[in-house]
Amino acid sequence: MFPHFRRSRVGVIAAVLPGTVTTLAAAASLLVGVLLVMLAHALRRRKARAWRAVVVLLPLGAMVEALRWRHSATAVIGLVLFVVLLVDRREFHALSDPRSRWRALGAFLALGSLDLAVGWVIVNVHPSTLVGDPSPGERLRHVLLGLVGMEGSVRYSLDRTADLVYFSLAGLGALTAVTTLYLALRPERPVSALSGEDERRLRALLDRHGAQDSLGYFALRRDKSAIFSPSGKAVVAYRVVAGVALASGDPIGDVEAWPGAIRRFMEEVGRHAWVPAVIGCSETGGEVWTREAGLSALEIGDEAVVEAARFTLEGRAMRNVRQMVNRTERAGYTCRVRRARDLCAHDARRVRAAAESWRGAETERGFSMALGRLGDPSDGDCVIVTAHKAGRAGPHGDAIRAMLHFVPWGAGGISLDLMRRDRDADPGLNEFLIAKTLQAAPLLGVTRVSLNFAMFRSALARGERLGAGPVLRAWRGILLFLSRWFQIESLYRFNAKFQPSWEPRFLLYPTARDLPRIGLAALQAEAFLTVGRPVPPWRRGTGSTPPGKTSHRGYWPIGPLTDEGREMT
Repeated sequence: MFPHFRRSRVGVIAAVLPGTVTTLAAAASLLVGVLLVMLAHALRRRKARAWRAVVVLLPLGAMVEALRWRHSATAVIGLVLFVVLLVDRREFHALSDPRSRWRALGAFLALGSLDLAVGWVIVNVHPSTLVGDPSPGERLRHVLLGLVGMEGSVRYSLDRTADLVYFSLAGLGALTAVTTLYLALRPERPVSALSGEDERRLRALLDRHGAQDSLGYFALRRDKSAIFSPSGKAVVAYRVVAGVALASGDPIGDVEAWPGAIRRFMEEVGRHAWVPAVIGCSETGGEVWTREAGLSALEIGDEAVVEAARFTLEGRAMRNVRQMVNRTERAGYTCRVRRARDLCAHDARRVRAAAESWRGAETERGFSMALGRLGDPSDGDCVIVTAHKAGRAGPHGDAIRAMLHFVPWGAGGISLDLMRRDRDADPGLNEFLIAKTLQAAPLLGVTRVSLNFAMFRSALARGERLGAGPVLRAWRGILLFLSRWFQIESLYRFNAKFQPSWEPRFLLYPTARDLPRIGLAALQAEAFLTVGRPVPPWRRGTGSTPPGKTSHRGYWPIGPLTDEGREMT
C-alpha cells in the first residue's frame, strides 16, 4: 500500500535475498496481521485457544518483520507483547467448544479442496494471455503459492490478467484462513437440554416456591439448561445463543439461595466467555441480579395480572369486554375450562390437532414466556380453555374454534402460555375465553391469572397523559409508528380491558455495548430471527409438540393476534 516505503526499506533486503523470500515475508506479514486482528476480540474475552494462537503468531510476526524492515521496531513490539502474554497466561482461561476443533479442521479440508478446484479454473481460464505452455505441475504449484499470497512460475502477457489471478487466489486463501480461525475460536454452544434429574429437582422447587414468579414454570422448557446453587435450594434456567447466556425470569427456589445460584451461573459464564443476560425478570429478581452479578437493568414492559376474586363484567369500565362476551355467546359459542389431566385421550388429541392446524409458520416461537409443548403427561396441572361452536360439529362433537393454555403459577395462580384461534372464527373469542377463565378460576382453586406481556407499556401510558414531556411524547410516537407493523399498542389496549395490575419486567445486561448482541440473541431464542439450519424435533426437547408457530403470551411485540390487532391489520 506504500510503494515508496517498500522501495526505501525492503529494497535493501531485496538486493540480497531471493525475491521469493521477500514476497513470502510481505504475504506472511499481511496474513499474520489479519489473524491477530481477528484474535483480538477472542483475546479480550480471555479465550485460552486465542492465547495459544497469539503466542504462536507473535514470534512468527516478529521474524517476518525482521526479514522485511531494516529497523525492527515492529518486531520488538511483537516480542514484548509475547513476553507479557506468557507472564499473564493464567488470565486466559475461557473455554471453547471442543467440537469446534473438528469443525475447523473439516472446514479447512473442505475449503482447501474447493480452493484448489476453483484456483485451477482461475489459472487456466485465460489461455490466450498465458506465456508459454506451463506444465500441469507448474500450474498446480502456482495455485498453491497463490493461496498463500505468493507468485508462482506461470506468467501472463497482460498485467491486468496477472493481477486478477493473483488477488483471486490470495482472496480464496484468506477466506479459508479466516473461516478456519473463526470456527476454531467460536464461543461454545452447548446443546441445551434439561435432563430428567434436573427436571425432577426443578419441579420439586416449583412445588415449594412456584408462587414467587409467574414465569417460573417456563423454566421446564426442555431446551434450557439449569444451574443449581451449592445448596440445591435455587436454580437459574438459561440457554446459550450466539455466545450470550440468556437466563429467563427470576431464579427459582428459596430467595436466600438465589445469590448462590447467580454466582454459579456467573462462574459458568466466565469459564466459557459468554455474555450474561437476563430477560423478563421481576423487580425483586432484578435487585438480586444487579447486586450479585453487577448487571444493569432496563425496564422493557409490564405483565398484566388479574385477581380472579375482583374480576367482574359489570360496570362501565368492562362494557367493551361485556359486549364482546355477550355477542360471542349469542353466536352459539360455549367454553370449557379444564385441567390438562382431566382431558380424556380423545379430547386431548382434538385439542392438539386443532392447535396444530392454526399454526401460521414452520417456526416454533417462544423462550422466556412459552413452555414449547402441549399435552405432555407431566403437565397435568396446566389449564386448557377451549371455545366450541354449536352447529359446526364434525363426527366427534362441536368444533373447537379457539383455545388458551395456562401453566401453573404456584398453587393458586395460572400464567398464559398459548393463545391460538381459528382465523375464520368470529371476533371476540379471545375476550370471551379470558373472561370465562377468570369466572371459572375459583372452581379450579385459582386466585390470580397472568395474561399477556405488554412491551413498553409504561411509556405508552405516561406519554398520553397531560403534562408529558417532549422526550416521552416522542418515544410514544415512535412506539405508535412501530405499532403499524408490530402489536405494541394493540396488545397493551387488549390487556387493559381486563383492568389488571401491571407488574414491571426487566432486561439485565453487563454493559451498553452488549445490548445489540443481547437483543439479537434474544430474538433468536424467541425464534423471531432464525439463522442456520433448523433444529430437528428430537434435538429441541419440546416434548410432543411438532415445530410450528406458537402465538404465546406476547413477550416480544409480535404477540397473540387480538381482535384489535386483526382490525388494524
